Amino acid sequence: MLHKPAGVLTAARDRHAQTVMDLVPEALSRRKVLPVGRLDKDTTGLLLLTNDGALAHALLAPGRHVWKRYVARVTGRLDGEDAAAFAAGLSLEDFTALPAPLTILRADEAFSEAGVEVREGKYHQIKRMFSARGHEVVALHREAFGPLTLPGSLPPGGLRELAPEEVAALRRAVRNDKEG
Repeated sequence: MLHKPAGVLTAARDRHAQTVMDLVPEALSRRKVLPVGRLDKDTTGLLLLTNDGALAHALLAPGRHVWKRYVARVTGRLDGEDAAAFAAGLSLEDFTALPAPLTILRADEAFSEAGVEVREGKYHQIKRMFSARGHEVVALHREAFGPLTLPGSLPPGGLRELAPEEVAALRRAVRNDKEG
């Protein structure tokens, strides 16, 4: 589990920019761990790393629908119509996003904050969903991936190994989501 800071690429390597793998200690790198999915360069929060290819694939497989929870700071005032649109599923240029619960945490004329849960992970999906509603995302933070929540005690750039029960919870999540 890595608390990805802003400005770091989710990539194995890049000749011009810092990557999440630059944050991984050598001993863990030798175990050939790689990121599970991607977070945009400016997105912060929970990123899983693993050398279990089957688990990584299952966590990302569209048919498994493993939930990911984010907090977004967006321009403008979010309202009930935005929440209803997210709950219904938003039609975007190249696909229709699945229904996504949106919880408005704070709303004023200039900026709003909201929690949003998605079970797919298309390119810039959350940013595009808010954009379809007329809001620009100015900050995005993933706080949960499936059953795991980023602990407040893990600072940006911090990394810790998952406990065996956390790995088991991820395995249960992909089985349950496949069945449900």
